[in-house]
Amino acid sequence: MAEKQRITLAAIAAEAGVSLATMSKVLNGRTDVAPATRARLEEHLARHGYTRRKVSQRSEFVELVFHELESSWSMEVIEGVEDVAHAAGLSVVLTVSGDRHSPDPHWIDGVLRRRPAGVVLVFSEISGPQREKLHSRGVPFVIVDPAGDPSPDVPSVGSANWTGGLMATRHLIELGHKRIAAITGPEDMMCSLARIDGYRSAMNAAGLDIHPEWIRFGDFHPGGGERHARELLAMPDAPTAIFAGSDLQALGAIAAATDAGLRVPDDLSVVGYDDIALARWMSPQLTTIHQPLRRMGEEATRLVLRLSEGASVETLRMDLATHLVVRGSTAAPPAGR
Repeated sequence: MAEKQRITLAAIAAEAGVSLATMSKVLNGRTDVAPATRARLEEHLARHGYTRRKVSQRSEFVELVFHELESSWSMEVIEGVEDVAHAAGLSVVLTVSGDRHSPDPHWIDGVLRRRPAGVVLVFSEISGPQREKLHSRGVPFVIVDPAGDPSPDVPSVGSANWTGGLMATRHLIELGHKRIAAITGPEDMMCSLARIDGYRSAMNAAGLDIHPEWIRFGDFHPGGGERHARELLAMPDAPTAIFAGSDLQALGAIAAATDAGLRVPDDLSVVGYDDIALARWMSPQLTTIHQPLRRMGEEATRLVLRLSEGASVETLRMDLATHLVVRGSTAAPPAGR
C-alpha cells in the first residue's frame, strides 16, 4: 500500500504509454481526450489508488449540487451551507444536475475542472466511478439528506426519518384519530419508506387497522399531495387525519380538503414534514415534523471542510434529530368519527 501511495503521475503515464500532459488533462477533467483513452487512464489511476497531493492553497469555494431547486426546502439547505462556508472565507457555487438519485454523469468532468475545496451533494448516492474520480483528485464530498442508504464509507448527513413518521402518527393517535392515512414521497427513496415505517409502527402499537389504500406514495410536491388527498377523502370511510411526508404535500392535502368542503382541523387534521418557513404562514398554521434542514447543510459543510484539510473524522455518517411542532392544523376528530 505504501508503494501505491508514493507512485507519481509521471510513472502512471509511462506505464499507460501516454504523455504526462495527456494524463494531466484526464486528471483535471479536460474534455480534449478521446473517451476510450480517458476510460483507460482512469482505470490506471484507480488501480494504483492515485490521490492528488494536497495543494498548499485551498480553493476559494464549496460546490453545492441539487437535482432540482424547490425554493422552500432548498433554501434552508443553501443558507446552512453558505453560513459555514462564508465563516471559513469561502463562497458557494450552486449546481443543478441529474435526478434525485445521483448527479448527471457529465457533472464529474466539470467539477474536476473547477476543483472546489469540497462538494456537498443533495442526492441519495453517487456512482463508484464518480467517487473514485473525486478521491483521486483530492476533492472531498459529503451527501446531505440521503434518500437512499449510502455505503458506510460515504460521508453523509441525514435525519431521523423513522422517528419523524412515528411522532407525527402518534400525535394524531393521541388526539383520538383512528382512521389515519399517509402520503409519503417516491417509493424508491429510503426516507419515504422510513417515514412510512414510522407511521406503521405507531399504528400497530396502538392496535389500529392500516388499510393498504390509506398509504400513498407521492412526489413531495403540492400537486401530488392534492391528488392523493382528493382520492382519500372520496372514500366511503374517509380518513379523519392525513400524515403528509412533506409540508408541500400537506399544503396540497389542505387544498383538497377545502375543495371538498372540509375544514382543517375541524373536519380533517393534517401533519406535514420538514417545517419549512411556509408552514408558519399557512392557514391554519401547519403542525409538522421539524427536519433540521439548515443544520444539515451546516454540518455537511463542516464535515467536507474538515476532510479537505485532511483532519481525522471519527464518523462519516451523521443523523440529526427531528421533533414535532404542534400548530393549528390538527385537532380531535369530529364527534362520531
